[in-house]
Amino acid sequence: MRYTPKSELDQRVAKLQALLKKQDIDGALIIQNADLFYFSGTIQQSHLFIPAEGKPLLMVKNTFERAVEESALDNIVYVDSLREILPTLQSHGFSGFKTLGFELDVLPANLYFRYQELFRPAKVVDASELIRTVRMIKSEYELEILREVNTVQAQLFPYISANISEGMSELKLAAMIEAFYREKGHPGLMRVRGFNTELHQQHVVSGSNTIPSYFWGAVGGRGVGPAYAQGASHKLIGRDEPVLVDIGFNVGGYSLDQTRIFCIGKLADHLTQAYQVAIEIIEQIKQMAKPGVPCGKLHELARQIADASPFANHFTGYPNQLTFCGHGIGLEQDELPVIGYKFKTPLEPGMVFALEPKFTFPDGAVGIENTYLVTQDGLETLTVFDEGIQYV
Repeated sequence: MRYTPKSELDQRVAKLQALLKKQDIDGALIIQNADLFYFSGTIQQSHLFIPAEGKPLLMVKNTFERAVEESALDNIVYVDSLREILPTLQSHGFSGFKTLGFELDVLPANLYFRYQELFRPAKVVDASELIRTVRMIKSEYELEILREVNTVQAQLFPYISANISEGMSELKLAAMIEAFYREKGHPGLMRVRGFNTELHQQHVVSGSNTIPSYFWGAVGGRGVGPAYAQGASHKLIGRDEPVLVDIGFNVGGYSLDQTRIFCIGKLADHLTQAYQVAIEIIEQIKQMAKPGVPCGKLHELARQIADASPFANHFTGYPNQLTFCGHGIGLEQDELPVIGYKFKTPLEPGMVFALEPKFTFPDGAVGIENTYLVTQDGLETLTVFDEGIQYV
């Protein structure tokens, strides 16, 4: 069992407090699970109050005993309802609020209105960008966990090569992957921040199962039906077609993102050529990516390379193309930074992001995805495995 050390929680809280002071926000109330875990070490049903100055207060409704066991914070108390939040804060010396920050990017509207009423006349403001900015830079503790992820993740691809077979359904392969990972401790879930976005631990599509879906990714997939319309389907895996496996193992809540292409037989020329363009994008971005380079410049370079190839219309999706080719990752699959044309955020040491140049065609999807750490000298690859097409 892994518990987040108090020294780690203290550092995270201090970073958020510095940003709260800078924005003249009296404090932040955190309830979203990923953020709650990041700052408190537990996801038991709670409100975590982080004041601009002073020690944080974790107010737990369910389950108090587990929260005390899991969290290294000093101040943990039980509360029975939302109505007790303000009196509890006041009893611990927190009052006279002018502004309170909430995770308004994910907070349901009905809760937003309740908090407005509960804390009136304080102004409810959005602290989600501040929270995500703190989480964007990974600590040595987090990097140690992420490197541990790769030690397990790298074992999966040889397992797939040894067990994939012609005539096997995508769902069968997906089930085998899940069994492999679950036995090694994967919780079976991945966290995402977006509204109406579900994400399984792996994305398996083969051949013509590349149809677009509601899922905001380069490769959709039919899924098992309209209710869950993405990813693996009942389609049988055939010869001479790409099998795209987009996967992440999870250790202590943290995951990496990695994609490799498998093939039983031989791929068509346009698919192998497009794959080489993806490799070129990866290599050139690795040369450019240094601290201070805006994230948008990386996407611009990827787009230039794709546009110079015969496959420009298939880059990051077909027929609809995405406006990004990479995303931050850690506790959630869609963290900051975003490698997209709108994002001017400069790279900083400690950022971790997945870069995924992919090309989607009616007869298959090809590409590669690795997760990288930004260091003072450039990028360190965290997902280490053979980057060629995995022929079986």
